[in-house]
Amino acid sequence: MRLLLDSHILLAVVRDSVSDFGPEIALMVRSQDHELFASAASLWEIAIKVRLGKLDAGMHLGDLPGYYLSAGMNLLAVDHRHAVSALATQPATRDPFDRMLLAQCEVEGLQLITVDRVLAAHPLAWRPG
Repeated sequence: MRLLLDSHILLAVVRDSVSDFGPEIALMVRSQDHELFASAASLWEIAIKVRLGKLDAGMHLGDLPGYYLSAGMNLLAVDHRHAVSALATQPATRDPFDRMLLAQCEVEGLQLITVDRVLAAHPLAWRPG
């Protein structure tokens, strides 16, 4: 399965606290059977919140991409297809970062791993079996 991790999950990977979100999510993220992606949109969101003093990323911002790569993840850039994608099912959020993650999922054939209740209800979000 090809999975896009939202910013909450990406930060939990850095903090080694993915299991805090439950065994199903921890298993999905730790399994070698899945192709994991970290979006540039999530990295951008994390960087904004760190610079505003609203968040501690757990490491220097410049080290995050390399950390995710070394953890076996793929970095997913934001491109024109994502920017203009009209989601088949509109999410119940107005957050532009959340909407971008869903657009990336639709365009790239990914499922979103998230703990955000609004996003978890979207058809592009992964749900425990």
